Amino acid sequence: MSDAADYDPVAHYDRVLDPWRYLLGDELHYGLFATGNEPLTVATNALTQRMIESADLSAGQRVLDVGCGTGAPACQLARDHEVSVLGIATSRVSVATATARAAREGLSDKVHFEVRDGADNQLPEEVFDRAWVLESSHLMRKKDRLIDECARVLRPDGQLVLCDIIRRRAIPFREVKERRADFLVLRSAFGDAHMDSLENYSLHASRAGLSVKRVDDLTEATYPTFTRWRDNAAANRAHLTEAMGAEDLASFVEACDILERFWRDGILGYGLLTAAKPQ
Repeated sequence: MSDAADYDPVAHYDRVLDPWRYLLGDELHYGLFATGNEPLTVATNALTQRMIESADLSAGQRVLDVGCGTGAPACQLARDHEVSVLGIATSRVSVATATARAAREGLSDKVHFEVRDGADNQLPEEVFDRAWVLESSHLMRKKDRLIDECARVLRPDGQLVLCDIIRRRAIPFREVKERRADFLVLRSAFGDAHMDSLENYSLHASRAGLSVKRVDDLTEATYPTFTRWRDNAAANRAHLTEAMGAEDLASFVEACDILERFWRDGILGYGLLTAAKPQ
């Protein structure tokens, strides 16, 4: 694995995008499980639906999708809720993949994708009704800048809805040293992630002038995700070995085991935040 100075998050994401669709599912995010027995596709859609409920969408609204992935959520929002969506990502592969999806689904008039940085999006002020941040903030070091930018482009009475992996407790330096090997595996498999707490996300939102409406800890409901990801790794082993190599596939499976332990030990989890811009 390369040193931090050599790490290129865009190159990492470009490299893993296709294999991850076989591992994480087409929506490329965690699942929300009501019973723990649901297929991953049902659970990932349930998480998207939870965000949709939190976003309180209405026909005609304009949505900024920060970290658009394969474009699946953006297309779903446009198709099912009659909103227009601009999806942005730093990965050109992601933008190309999402653009192709919108074209296949006949949504190119409602959904567009561009290469932009969520922490410095260069978009005009107050032009969106909703800012949608689905599992991309953990890859951004400057979370305050991300939320500042979301707040800046929101119209008065607009809303930010964000969900992601969270840090649930402080990790003492001694524990960081003891778990160093685990953190290196996670970085190799999932990229240079930097998790923050729901409390800090709320603080960033308040400092950006947003009013926090709701904060949900979804840790327990997302826990079965890791079993499903390992199942996908086993079911698609031949394709994935060819696409990403046996070593990287083994690293991914090991990372699932580590994340499962981190969930159990109260180190990491999953959360959702909704905040509104005053009128």
